[in-house]
Amino acid sequence: MAAVFLVTLYEYSPLFYIALVSVCFLVTSVLVLGWFGLGVPVILRNSEEAESSTRVLKKRMRQVKNPFGLEIPNPAAASVTRGVTLTPDCLEDCVLTCYWGCNVQKLHEALQKHVYCFRIKTPQALEDALYNEYLHKQQHLESIKKNDKAEKYCQLPEDAQVVDFGPVPRARYPLVALLTLADEEDREIYDIIAMVAVIHIPDESYRLSCRILYQYLLLAQGQYHDLKQLFMSANSPAPSSSDTFPGESSTAPGLLEKAGLAGEEPELQEENSKDCVVCQNGPVNWVLLPCRHTCLCDGCIKYFQQCPMCRQFVQESFPLCSKKEQDEDESTHV
Repeated sequence: MAAVFLVTLYEYSPLFYIALVSVCFLVTSVLVLGWFGLGVPVILRNSEEAESSTRVLKKRMRQVKNPFGLEIPNPAAASVTRGVTLTPDCLEDCVLTCYWGCNVQKLHEALQKHVYCFRIKTPQALEDALYNEYLHKQQHLESIKKNDKAEKYCQLPEDAQVVDFGPVPRARYPLVALLTLADEEDREIYDIIAMVAVIHIPDESYRLSCRILYQYLLLAQGQYHDLKQLFMSANSPAPSSSDTFPGESSTAPGLLEKAGLAGEEPELQEENSKDCVVCQNGPVNWVLLPCRHTCLCDGCIKYFQQCPMCRQFVQESFPLCSKKEQDEDESTHV
């Protein structure tokens, strides 16, 4: 009987179609809302709607003064047999200690101990955390005076009889340089109390040019951070291959200096090398994470959820300097 009634409605009543479509719409709506909640994905039609609904998270910056700096003045002349020359550049009196053949696993365990167990403020603290898992220790007895860029020579002794550290992957880093503050009073002033630099030294097994592989900044509060390079847009010719890694863009030293990441790089000759890669007008100010490309100005950052350089999705971003600092720089320049 019920089947006959439904067939009759289907054949003669247009209300049946309306009711059927309404029921299907309600069921679909309930299923979609039950699965996604109120955050139902939508397709936006223009950049203004995208800007208003999906914004990239802005990471807040905290300015910290880094008292340590380390450079390799002549990387082409460095080798395991000939040694390497290092140039510390510190804001306070510091102590340079070099560890040849440091165990890779023990070094990272020591960094974790700095977080959970004890603070690595002195060379002795690092040696205790390493359990003396290194081949040779070389410490410059005289402390390095602040702003003194005197070259320090580091070399393995002849009786060590080490000509290479084996094929990759290696169990030991060729050289680990530790910079610590010489005066105990300075350790109470600075948030960063030590810097660990992992340096590659070419040998018979692995002839990659000498360079700093990693730099870890150790904080007094028990954290450590991996110091990473920013990739900045530039229209001027890129530096030689000995100065940068393959695939990197040349950097704008002015902005890197404000971020505390500048090295002794030559000034770029072209003024437009600091311009935004999109509008070619505003100065580059925003760092995109995780790709670390620095290529957008304050006006263009709000329109991009993907990096315009590598097309990687942007998870976070932060400015190199605030609007107030930019205005102060412009007024000073004028």
